[in-house]
Amino acid sequence: MKKVFRCGAVVLLAVAAAMVVVYKSVNRLPSSDLPENEQVWQIFDDGGCLSCHSADPKLPFYAELPVAGKIVMKDIDSGYRAYDMTKFMEELKVDGEVSPVDLAKIEKVVLDDRMPMPKYYLVHWGSSLTEAKRNVVLDWIRSKRIAMYDDGLPESRAAEPVRPIDAEIEFDVEKADLGFRLFHDTRLSVDNTVSCASCHDLSTAGVDNHQYSHGVDDQLGGVNAPTVFNAVYNFVQFWDGRAATLAAQAAGPPLNPVEMASPSFESIIEKLEADKKFAKDFEAVYPDGITEANLTDAIEHFERTLITPGSRFDKWLYGDDAAVSPEELEGYELFKKYDCATCHAGQNLGGLSYELMGLRKHYFADRGLELTVEDNGRFKETKLERDRHRFKVPGLRNVEHTWPYYHDGTRETLEEAIRDMGIYQSGVELTQAEVDKITSFLKTLTGEYNGKPVTTTNSRDEIHGHDHH
Repeated sequence: MKKVFRCGAVVLLAVAAAMVVVYKSVNRLPSSDLPENEQVWQIFDDGGCLSCHSADPKLPFYAELPVAGKIVMKDIDSGYRAYDMTKFMEELKVDGEVSPVDLAKIEKVVLDDRMPMPKYYLVHWGSSLTEAKRNVVLDWIRSKRIAMYDDGLPESRAAEPVRPIDAEIEFDVEKADLGFRLFHDTRLSVDNTVSCASCHDLSTAGVDNHQYSHGVDDQLGGVNAPTVFNAVYNFVQFWDGRAATLAAQAAGPPLNPVEMASPSFESIIEKLEADKKFAKDFEAVYPDGITEANLTDAIEHFERTLITPGSRFDKWLYGDDAAVSPEELEGYELFKKYDCATCHAGQNLGGLSYELMGLRKHYFADRGLELTVEDNGRFKETKLERDRHRFKVPGLRNVEHTWPYYHDGTRETLEEAIRDMGIYQSGVELTQAEVDKITSFLKTLTGEYNGKPVTTTNSRDEIHGHDHH
């Protein structure tokens, strides 16, 4: 009996040793002779990331099996719903331009060792993310991020997913001056009552603090007006991303029947040309005169000036440890811990991707209000089902002053918005202490415009009175 037991033990040890050898052989690092980006691409390709995070995954043979197939399809649906890696992998392969959001999302998953899941790598042995592979990926992300921004942060801050606002940005001064005048000009509206500044008041953090903005004849829009401050950092404009540039965005409200309701740009041009001094000033900058393209170009140049550097958190990023308090810094660490910085990344802490509203819990079912056209988000433009309820992520600069929050303006306070973001986006019930700390951190993001702190002079009581009038 002892001999049989010993023989069995020897066989088991031999099998285990063989499995270790095989495991190590299939999980070896890519060749160091490859460019760094190709090493990272191979790691993710071997890891089978696109098996779940793409629209057209290559299904394994066991996806046809009754029980296993259900599990596989559920994982694929969940993975693609959360993150489509297709474009990232394409850019990674050719060492192209990758999004700061992609870097932040992948970095967090690697740091947390979330992917691939055990049920995947136990079947696909070569997919495991070993410590050596993790180091290759994290080193690449760090170097890529530093090169992407080139903002001279000290070594201790150089790899942060949040970056400081530029001290200055390129724009044409004369065009911007015209744009300022147009931004505040009510003649862009049909009845000469509404300007861009009516909904995006620079004295109230670039918003109007209403749930929905009031247009001509006091009509209400259907979506909360985002701030114009730092909009230059957005990869697209509007919640649904229907404008690719600031100029394209500027062309929308004047003709919107609820906002400014002008019948055409020709009618706007006619009014402006009747003002001989304005027309002369305009032609001095744009020799071909007042056209739609020139009007929106001037407004874009003005909006490029609407950056708000000088926040306390930016000072911390540049190395001033005294710029933020220990509680505020703890809030930033919680902000990263709970995945907030995977979408609210970059200089504007957002505006760089479309994300699903209600990733972890169904937001719209809980909201209890009838769905509107605006609730469809990006789906309005693409008609792709995956884009339903997916919105451009709002920037968080000066966020303490840009209430109410969300695309539907349903959250009055920053604390309420943070708590619900924890539930719907991160899947966590934040404690009051955590909410307080994250709130404190977000308040360090308030910057300066023309050397003065961004603020709002609006009173919530006054705003509510007007909204409910």
